[in-house]
Amino acid sequence: MSDSKAKAIQSHWDASKSSGGEMWQQKRRLADAMRLVIERLVPSNAPVDELSRAAEGLERYAEALKAHPRLLKVMGHSEAANAGNVGAFFDQSPMIGLANPLAPPITIQKTGERTAAGHVRFGSAYEGPPGSVHGGYVSCAFDEVLGFVQSLSGNPGMTGTLTVKYRKPTPLHTDLVIETEWARSEGRKVFCEGRILAGDVVTAEAEGIFIAVPRERMEALMEKRQEREAELARQ
Repeated sequence: MSDSKAKAIQSHWDASKSSGGEMWQQKRRLADAMRLVIERLVPSNAPVDELSRAAEGLERYAEALKAHPRLLKVMGHSEAANAGNVGAFFDQSPMIGLANPLAPPITIQKTGERTAAGHVRFGSAYEGPPGSVHGGYVSCAFDEVLGFVQSLSGNPGMTGTLTVKYRKPTPLHTDLVIETEWARSEGRKVFCEGRILAGDVVTAEAEGIFIAVPRERMEALMEKRQEREAELARQ
């Protein structure tokens, strides 16, 4: 990897980074509130009338949002894999986006020339086995952090294969560390490895192969996305 590319990759994803617009700050605030509602709703035993009032309020707000125009472009990046910089703007990401209430969210940092780590705490909404993170979200977490570490190769791409070995249940409401490494590259293929730690316990391991994608193909995907967004905006 050239010195210029190495310098371009910041060592830590700054969670306070903003596009500079007040709108994004308020979207982050709203997403935080929605995450809190989700976290408290899933295990809640609230009375029917209270749940009904809350649902009606959210339905009204959903209609109000419908009156505003849609964003036709992804602002910044939707994932770390092809950004090449964890200091970039990822607010719309479903795994690390601060303005996306679906995101846990994960924070990522570069820990070495070929290594990176993710930090995440999954709440009640992500439960699979009793008291444990759903296996699909474990896989998603690996995909995101491995997706970043493969960008350290200087020839980032998209996920080709992702193999996860579930060693033990991954606990909810626990600070988890996702350790990853860019192992090697072979032509267009970038091979990466990772593991999830709950304290000193390894709960899962993963191997990922990423395939470098030509810029024109990514541009074609983005163009198709914008066409679809424009179509949704007209509905």
